[in-house]
Amino acid sequence: MHFRWLAVDPQGKKQRGTLSADSERHARQQLRDRQFKPLTIAACRTPRSRRGLPHRELVLMIRQLATLVSARLPLAQSLQALAAQSETPRQKQLLEALHQQVLNGSSLAEAVADYPEIFSPLYRAMIAAGEASGKLERVLEQLADYSEKTQQLKSKLLQAMLYPLLLTVVALVVVMILLTAVVPEVVSQFSHMQQDLPASTRLLMTLSELAQRWGVLTLGIVMGLVVSCRFALRQPARRKRWHQHCLRLPVMGPVVLNLNLARYSRTLSILASSAVPLLDSMAIAAAVLSNDFVRERLQQAAERVREGVTLTQALTESALLPPMMRHMIASGEQSGELNQMLTRVADIQDQSFISKMTLALGLFEPLLIVVMAAVVLFIILAILQPLLQLNSLTG
Repeated sequence: MHFRWLAVDPQGKKQRGTLSADSERHARQQLRDRQFKPLTIAACRTPRSRRGLPHRELVLMIRQLATLVSARLPLAQSLQALAAQSETPRQKQLLEALHQQVLNGSSLAEAVADYPEIFSPLYRAMIAAGEASGKLERVLEQLADYSEKTQQLKSKLLQAMLYPLLLTVVALVVVMILLTAVVPEVVSQFSHMQQDLPASTRLLMTLSELAQRWGVLTLGIVMGLVVSCRFALRQPARRKRWHQHCLRLPVMGPVVLNLNLARYSRTLSILASSAVPLLDSMAIAAAVLSNDFVRERLQQAAERVREGVTLTQALTESALLPPMMRHMIASGEQSGELNQMLTRVADIQDQSFISKMTLALGLFEPLLIVVMAAVVLFIILAILQPLLQLNSLTG
């Protein structure tokens, strides 16, 4: 249970806050243990929001906390200062709850563990390692840097995909308007011709008729298939087979693999440099991946390391890593500079992902333009051919 309290501190000042206790008597005892004189104690609802924080707010909060802790400010005081300057209710509520739990004797890792919807396993493991090693401020800085790099990568991916997606939607809308609104008005003039129409014109008329009659139904069927696929992919076995198939695609397969390997190596380097045990680091790094097939292979690699195999050999057996990545990890493992080498590998994989993504989108955009031009050219030719025949007959 949570209790809201008002008490007098050892300096004679009134203080108020919330704490977690089994009963009101237990809450009073906790206050007395801190040399506080309780005035009022009342049960209250759990002061925590189960909604997540926006990514920017979380990164800024972590970086500000790292700055305050590096200035040798006590952790509880740092959390209190951040809560006082918070502009959003959710962030203020979260910081006040963390501050109260730290005051009650919990570590920061234990406090953030109560908020899995906000703090991922990576955050919790790194904070615990930072507190155990006495380097919490450095770990928090690394977390903020990692989160910013992840967000930058997502932003680049979104920006790169925005134009092709918009182009695709516009192309489909234009074709549908042509088939359902423009073409019927034009080709209706050909119905009175006494000669056979060209094959392209007949095909266009058929497509236009189908679009008018079955366009809405087809759209509904497509949307139903999309929803059905999403429900089907909720089953782990089917989702893993689909993710495995995605890796075999000609252009997008390498992009997806590079994205997951970049995330894995970056997470592994951050955790290893924060004194998190290697096996725990591998488990957490695999858990943050988006491709189930890659995640399972790398989890199997962690099991091989648990059995006594070297990291390089275990990752080689996964058959996922490119040769350069394997050689760099092997070099870092042999020289004792695995953390630095993992960071370099992560940078290389990020660059490889961006270059492959740029190449894939660079191929897709002109291909879409060519297809769109071919469709429009077909429509124009299908309309012009009967007109040319009519002109030749008239002449």
